[in-house]
Amino acid sequence: MSMRALVFTAPGEVVLRDVDEPTPGPDDVVLTVHASGICGSELHGFRALGMRVPPLVMGHEVVGTTEDGRRVAVNPLLSCGACDLCNRGLPQVCRTRGLLGVHRPGGFAERVAVPIDSLHDLPPDVDWVAAAMIEPLANAVHAIGLAPEVDGGRVGIIGAGALGLLSLAVARLRGAAHVTIVDPSPTRLATAQRLGADVVAATLDAEHDVVIDAVGLSTTRAASLRWLRPAGTAVWIGLAAPEATIDGNDVVRGERKVAGSFAYTSTEFATAVHLSSQLDLGWATAVPLNDSQRVFMELAEGRSDIVRAVICP
Repeated sequence: MSMRALVFTAPGEVVLRDVDEPTPGPDDVVLTVHASGICGSELHGFRALGMRVPPLVMGHEVVGTTEDGRRVAVNPLLSCGACDLCNRGLPQVCRTRGLLGVHRPGGFAERVAVPIDSLHDLPPDVDWVAAAMIEPLANAVHAIGLAPEVDGGRVGIIGAGALGLLSLAVARLRGAAHVTIVDPSPTRLATAQRLGADVVAATLDAEHDVVIDAVGLSTTRAASLRWLRPAGTAVWIGLAAPEATIDGNDVVRGERKVAGSFAYTSTEFATAVHLSSQLDLGWATAVPLNDSQRVFMELAEGRSDIVRAVICP
């Protein structure tokens, strides 16, 4: 038996082809995939060999149905559950962590095997495309939680992709008094304005209590500190590139804090599931699996009119 899947086959290459059906382990279930979002980390990560080793079915923003009909979202974080960090409630920084769609086959396919304890039942009123936003929403919940200055503060967000827009939504829920979001794409800025940003612009130009870098380039990381008030917090969530060029003395003298943000705790993922029925997630774009290779490559080459593409087998 075989199924259709979008497969990372070589650096810079994804191919839609037939692959073997998933083989579940003793603690796994097989899901019928209804939606799986294309993350920016995949658009950057497929360009070279690294954590992702081809041939690989990517996709970690997965929602679908179990064989007995449950509508579920998948927490794709694979942590050991037994180390000192996991026992402290920090599975996202488990030293041996893995990720669905990176270290084992993911959701860019008709079906996927996932750990049974990774499943979260979906709210009944959330459709499949919106539900695929739960995983990046959990990232935003975690990132905003790292900056206590958000409550009542001035928040700047660099990047109006999915993580930036979801950080905007969560910042509002956490009591931010003013949110500025910046991006070079007018289309994405229009979406940010519709979702409640106070200011949308091409670049930051004022001091903020918190700056979220949802891009992850050397230039955006530097900007997150340039426009951060003394004793404020910059949260780095973007992973576009490994480099960072910052003025270390300015960080010391201004007591500016830099917090890296990777994934989420189990509680934060559950919070995102709950919030998915309360937030406007209708700006994602459904893409049929048969058209996924074309859209994936267009996004990798810079297409920006789609904020978040969601593959729907």
